[in-house]
Amino acid sequence: MLWPVVKALLGHYRRHPIQILLVWLGLTLGVSLLVGVTAINHHAKQAYASGEKLFANPVPYRIRPKHAETKIPQGFYIQLRREGFKQCVPFDIQKVTTDDGLELNLIGVDPISLLQLRNVVTIGDIASQDMIKVPTTIIVSHDLAELKGWQSGGTLTLDNGVQLGPIKIDAEKGVRGTRILADMSLVRAMKKSSGLSVIACGEMSASKLENLRKMIPNGMTLSRSSQSELESLTKAFHTNLSAMSMLSFVVGLFIFYQAMSLSLAQRQPLVGSLRQVGVSGWQLTQALCLELAALVLLSWLGGNLLGLALANQLIPAVSQSLNDLYDANIGLSIEWSWEWSLYSFLLAFTGAVVSCGWPLVRLLRSQPIRLSARLSLMRFTGAEFTWQAFVACGFCVAAVAIYQAPKSQNSGYAIIVLMLLSVALITPFITWKIFTLFSYSLRWVKVRWFFADAAASMSYRGVANMAFMLAMAANMGVETMVGSFRDTTDRWLTQRLAADIYVYPTNNNAIRMSKWLESQPEVERVWWRWEEEIPTDHGMMQVVSSGDSEGERDALTVKIAVPNYWYHLHHSRSVMISESMALKLNIRPGDYVDLGPPLGRNWHVIGVYYDYGNPYHQVLLSQNRWLANLEGSGDVALGAVLNDKSKSLFVERRLQSTFRLNSERIYDNTSIHAKAMTTFDRTFAIADTLGNITLVIAVFGIFFATIAGEISRQRHTSLLRCLGISSKELVLMGGLQLLVFGLISAIIAMPLGVALAQLIVDIVIKQSFGWSLQLQIVPWQYLTTCLWSLLALVVAGALPVLKLIRNTPIHSLRDAL
Repeated sequence: MLWPVVKALLGHYRRHPIQILLVWLGLTLGVSLLVGVTAINHHAKQAYASGEKLFANPVPYRIRPKHAETKIPQGFYIQLRREGFKQCVPFDIQKVTTDDGLELNLIGVDPISLLQLRNVVTIGDIASQDMIKVPTTIIVSHDLAELKGWQSGGTLTLDNGVQLGPIKIDAEKGVRGTRILADMSLVRAMKKSSGLSVIACGEMSASKLENLRKMIPNGMTLSRSSQSELESLTKAFHTNLSAMSMLSFVVGLFIFYQAMSLSLAQRQPLVGSLRQVGVSGWQLTQALCLELAALVLLSWLGGNLLGLALANQLIPAVSQSLNDLYDANIGLSIEWSWEWSLYSFLLAFTGAVVSCGWPLVRLLRSQPIRLSARLSLMRFTGAEFTWQAFVACGFCVAAVAIYQAPKSQNSGYAIIVLMLLSVALITPFITWKIFTLFSYSLRWVKVRWFFADAAASMSYRGVANMAFMLAMAANMGVETMVGSFRDTTDRWLTQRLAADIYVYPTNNNAIRMSKWLESQPEVERVWWRWEEEIPTDHGMMQVVSSGDSEGERDALTVKIAVPNYWYHLHHSRSVMISESMALKLNIRPGDYVDLGPPLGRNWHVIGVYYDYGNPYHQVLLSQNRWLANLEGSGDVALGAVLNDKSKSLFVERRLQSTFRLNSERIYDNTSIHAKAMTTFDRTFAIADTLGNITLVIAVFGIFFATIAGEISRQRHTSLLRCLGISSKELVLMGGLQLLVFGLISAIIAMPLGVALAQLIVDIVIKQSFGWSLQLQIVPWQYLTTCLWSLLALVVAGALPVLKLIRNTPIHSLRDAL
């Protein structure tokens, strides 16, 4: 008996095929973004867990320079070999760009030293034999070769015209992501340098490891690669991606709920007739649940396929960003996994049950005689919107209560979720009230009818309008946050990079190099900056020095300080601390702090400064205090301020030739600034892409909801045409109604997006990183987003009506009856 009931209910979609597309599309698009980002996060964590064979197993220890701009001298590696550290292998890493703009990491290896690691399956098994036979061979990952269409034996062309090859594709999957292996001599010939980027060492006894630590000079550090280290560093990156995907999923869920509510409302006469002929409520419940389960299953399958395709499109940008920011090596292709697939199914099923629960209960609990009498449940739309408004008020009160409690990253996310839900739930109520008010108060009959008709259409447009408003607010919030972060970083870098040339000498020749620079006619002044990392009870603390010149004072981005802080810094036992250290340890100017050995106690904190480029706590000392407490340790950097900035290139070349410096030890402020901003733009482009996709999903949702609604109102449209309303007026009405919906959504979304960005900046970013940003309003970007969205809505409102009026009025009325 159940199957005939199922067939009868599903027959509805034969008459309204566009509706089944809307139901499938809403949940599918929501699941696709959820799956795409979840797959990326899962893929990245798998890469952390397994580790790149080149740097994790069997060579877990890494010797690196403390400054990313400097190199390890070749002589130090030779000394290690002489001391018996045969398990250490050198690597020289150089960034290159292909002729089509793809950034790659060219890693120079020594094939002979790699052969000594053959007791375990290593990258040496892949690379050594080919490189020994043909030294110009480059080894590329299988996924990178597939992405770019490279073939074994071919060549790779760089942006400067240099060709690398022949290409050897790694079939063992030992190389991942955008890393390319090449012989060390090839990398040296390209860059004309002799230093090393990394020395990786295999497992060794505790005594031998301790001997290795004692051999490491100032300017280098020994660390062990670990999965937990990468996961902690990239936690904020993955959290932001997950938040965007969950928002997209909620938008898709709203569209699914809208479509199912409309479908159930349109089938109420059918349900009433089935109940009157003897079909029980339990049988109807089973049939409707089977339909819902089939729709969820189809949407889940479609979402998995689209999500996997989306993940593979986004993973190259994610891989490059994680490599630039955290030196994480992520593969460029993602394969299907049961783990994130099951996670997406559970979320899709739970969301579908929650969203469709009330429409199902409402339909099944209504009296059959009322249903078969065509008493539309749409008449109760206003009452439902009122109840939604009460729930929204409850969410708002909860958000205010959490805001009053002590702030944390989790409380910040909770406030954001409650705020978005409360505004989304109250938006249909506000829109419906405005339309109802205008339908009774305006003088012009057609305008009153326009708003009355718009209020009636809220039954099938209301939830889609909620999703559209949420997507627009999220998009504007991301634009505000990214724009504020970028503007703040840009201004901070401009102020901090006050010197024209930065040099990273060895401690032995720093004095000689400083005197040489001071003697040059183009150089106005030379600044010294000492750096040292000291372990403390609160983690690693970086101690830096500063001279007493006016330029160095202007380069310090002070947030808050005591009066005459610069005088106190250089004439008393005083320090200044970074903003993140002040916030996380609750330190204020005027406090006295214990900095631990070797600095000691009773340091007077006289100020706090902005620092957006440092993962550690940072303390600033005067140069005299540094030399008195830390002389003989740390690393030095020199900053040269020029009389004429256009002469920087000539000074750099003379400095290189005089002291035989590698190009990696000399930087001008323009190149540092450009490199930092390029990495920033690449990283946040991913969030911007997800925000735009979310907005497109919402526009699609309201578009298809309008199509389904207009088809269901065909009788209404036909009657209006028979009463004398022209086709042009009907098309204009359809477009203008959605334009009004969009304008109201935009008016609500703009302050909501700014509030969303403010909460992220004031709570999430501040609690996660200890950074405070000044919010930058970007009205031109808001206007662009609104104009494109509203244009899409006008087209979405006009197209369904245009399709319906192609027939004659009497023909359309006959079809509707």
